[in-house]
Amino acid sequence: MSSSMRNKVQRKFKMRGYSLKVEALTEILSFVSHFPDAQDDALNLLLDDLQSQSQSLKSSILDKEAVCGVTSLLLEADMAANHHDPTSSKSQLRIIDAFDFPKFHYDPIKKSFLRHDGIPLIHGEPSAKATLYRDRFLLLFQRLSRDPHFARPAFDAEYSRSGTCEITTIQSLVGRTGKSWILGVISQLEDGHFYLEDLSAAVEIDLSSAISFLPSCMHPPCSSDNADSCFLFPNSITTGFFSENTIVLAEGEMLLDGMFKVNTCGFPPLEDRDKSIELFAGIDFFGCALTKDQTLKFAELESGAVNDMFVILSDVWLDSEETMGKLETVLDGYEDVEVVPSLFVFMGNFCSHPCNLAFSSFSNLRLQFGKLGQMIGAHRRLKEHSRFLFIPGPDDPGPSTVLPRCALPNYITEELKKHIPDAIFSSNPCRIKFYTQEIVFFRQDLLYRMRRSCLMPPTTEETNDPFEHLVATITHQSHLCPLPLTVQPIIWNYDHCLHLYPTPHTIVLGDRSESKAFNYTGITCFNPGSFSNDSTFVAYRPCTREVELSSL
Repeated sequence: MSSSMRNKVQRKFKMRGYSLKVEALTEILSFVSHFPDAQDDALNLLLDDLQSQSQSLKSSILDKEAVCGVTSLLLEADMAANHHDPTSSKSQLRIIDAFDFPKFHYDPIKKSFLRHDGIPLIHGEPSAKATLYRDRFLLLFQRLSRDPHFARPAFDAEYSRSGTCEITTIQSLVGRTGKSWILGVISQLEDGHFYLEDLSAAVEIDLSSAISFLPSCMHPPCSSDNADSCFLFPNSITTGFFSENTIVLAEGEMLLDGMFKVNTCGFPPLEDRDKSIELFAGIDFFGCALTKDQTLKFAELESGAVNDMFVILSDVWLDSEETMGKLETVLDGYEDVEVVPSLFVFMGNFCSHPCNLAFSSFSNLRLQFGKLGQMIGAHRRLKEHSRFLFIPGPDDPGPSTVLPRCALPNYITEELKKHIPDAIFSSNPCRIKFYTQEIVFFRQDLLYRMRRSCLMPPTTEETNDPFEHLVATITHQSHLCPLPLTVQPIIWNYDHCLHLYPTPHTIVLGDRSESKAFNYTGITCFNPGSFSNDSTFVAYRPCTREVELSSL
C-alpha cells in the first residue's frame, strides 16, 4: 500500500478524533485493499461504523482488536451481498461462544451501559458475587424506570397521583405508612424467612395474601383499595414462577413488627426490543454488531432466505443403538429433500449416563462421536452444504456443572472432526446471528428445577401450561437461569452470558420435558424435547420464524 494511502488513513482518523496503533493501521490498509475501485468509500464506511460503536470503544487510541471486529463484519456483509448462495450457510451464520460474549454493566449515574475492560477471571474475587446480583438488579431497574406506569411526570402532579406509581427504596420504608411499591430480589436470609432486597436494604416479607397481577379484563371493579393495581398493568402477566433469586415488583405496606405485607406481586414489565436497541444504539450486547447499513442489507437478504432451515435435536444419546438408528432415519430424510437444512444443532446430553467422576467410559464416548461423524459423512449432500453445531448438556463431560459450560473437550470430539472437519463445538449457552436475527440456545433441564423452586403455585388465570410460565419467567427476568446459586451454580464473572437483554428474536430451550413452542410478546420460544426418549425434534425456519414440532 502506498505511503499516500497510509497518510490519508491517518489523517482521516485523526479528523474523527482517533489515533492508530501500528497493528490497527496495517489492518485498515489490508481492509481497504479489498476495494481497489472504492477505497475512499470503504474508508468512510469503516469510520462511520466505528463512530456508531464509539460507546463500546475502550479508548480513542485504536488497537488491532477494536478495528478487526468492524472490518470482519464489513467484509462478510460485502461477501454475503455479492456472493449469496441459497444452498450455502457459510456467510449467513455467526456462532458466538459464551466466553466471547461482551460484558457490560449499567451505570445509574451516567444512565448508560459501560463495557468491561479485559477478560473476566474464571475464579472471581468474593466481590464478584455481589456484583452479579447488583448487575442483575440494575438491568431490570433501568428497564422499569422507563415504563410509563413507573416514570414520574415532571409537571403533571394530578396525573402522578392517579396514573403512575413511584418505586420506593426498601430503606425508605422505615416509618412509612400506607401502600408502597418496591422492587427487590427474593432472598432467604434465614431458614424459612423470605426477604426482598434492593441496593439499599432488605425487608422480611409476608406472602400469605399475595396475588399475581391480573390483566385489566380480569381485574375486579376498581375501588380505592385496588385502584393502583387496576391501571398499572393493562397488559400485565399472570404467568411465571416466583422463586428465590427472582426480581419482583411488590405492592404492600409495612406492618408494625417491621414486616412488609405483600398484597400483589409480579415481574417487572418487559421492554420492546426495538426500544432497547434505539436507546443504547451502538452498544453490541449480543456479540455481533451490525451498522444501520448492514442491518438494512442483511434484512433484505434474510427475507429472501426462504429455504434456510435449522434442525434442532436435544438429548442425542450416542451410546444407544436405538437413538443412533432414529438419528440415521432423520439424516436419511433430509438428505433426500430438495434443499438440505443450513444447520443441524445437536444438544446434549450425548450419553445416557451422567459423565461425572464415577463415569469411566470416556474412550467409548470418543469412539461413539467417531461413529456419528461416519454417519454424517455418509450423507454427501448434508456434509457438503450443512453445518453441524454441538452444544453440551448438563451431564456431558466438562470441568464442572457450573454455567456457562465450555465446549466439549477435544479428546472427546477429535474422532468426529476427522470425518466432519467443519463441525462446530460451542458452549452452553451459545448465540447465533442469522443475518439480522438473534437466536439463543440453552440446554438445561430448567422446567423441572424452576417448578421445584417455586415459593407459591403459579397462577392459572392466563395459562396452566408450565412451559409458558417458564418462558414468561426468563424473559421478564432477562436471564436464562434465575435459580438460586445453591441450586444452579454460575461463574460469578460470567453471569452476563445468561442475560437476555435486549430480548433476542428466538430462544431455544433444550429440556427433557415435552416439546413445545410458544410465541410470547413477539419472542419465539421452543423446546425440541428429548430425542432419545420421545423421538421429537424441531425444524425451524428463521426467515419466517416458523417452528415445526416434529417426531418419528
